[in-house]
Amino acid sequence: MTADALERLLGDVKSGATTVEQAVAALRRAPFEDLGFAKIDHHRALRQGAAEVVYGAGKTPEQLCAIVRRLRKSGTRTVLATRLGPEASAALLANEPDVDFDPTSRLAVVGERPKPDGRGEICVCCAGTSDLPVAEEAARTAEALGNQVVRLFDVGVAGLHRLLAHLEELQRARVVIAIAGMEGALASVVGGLVAAPVLAVPTSVGYGASFGGVSALLSMLNSCASGVAVLNIDNGFGAGFLASRINHLP
Repeated sequence: MTADALERLLGDVKSGATTVEQAVAALRRAPFEDLGFAKIDHHRALRQGAAEVVYGAGKTPEQLCAIVRRLRKSGTRTVLATRLGPEASAALLANEPDVDFDPTSRLAVVGERPKPDGRGEICVCCAGTSDLPVAEEAARTAEALGNQVVRLFDVGVAGLHRLLAHLEELQRARVVIAIAGMEGALASVVGGLVAAPVLAVPTSVGYGASFGGVSALLSMLNSCASGVAVLNIDNGFGAGFLASRINHLP
């Protein structure tokens, strides 16, 4: 939507020729900004409640910085960039004044950190230390979207007492994200302990027969616990985003 078109729309709202609801609908259909190598959707927050997130893998440092710069200039207060390599993260840190980059999750939050406004807590638990990159991606995504996050790390079923020691935190959560590689059993165990939705994330951690996370994925898809939904392998971002959606429901 051009500046002139937006001015006309606002003028119509002021005069009463267009209702506020009609104007919001028109803004939801507003066009993207074309940078040639990327088409930035500035109005995604109007449609989905959260601004566009930048997937960093495969982008050059210059492309990444240009997209983040345009998002911030358009008024996006918090920009989330995922799967950043060393060069991309270094360029972002050098070009933006307010960057929180976490090398474990390879995730950067640029700009303002929102205060938690979700209805409850999101609990992120992972089976082992090797799952931390995915777990931190989920946790930091949820935090950047305005959620209070509780972390329970290295609580896999090989030592079930470690998980049961945190039963209060698990059962208090409004959403639980269960992250595991190997055979992926953590999701089923957690699913049998809590009333909240459980978002299961298989990781690519494991020896040869784990098939890069496929074994954990199939185990989670075949969970005998009710209320378990499964995301893609290593998709911590997707789990954090969906958990935020659930936690912000009325």
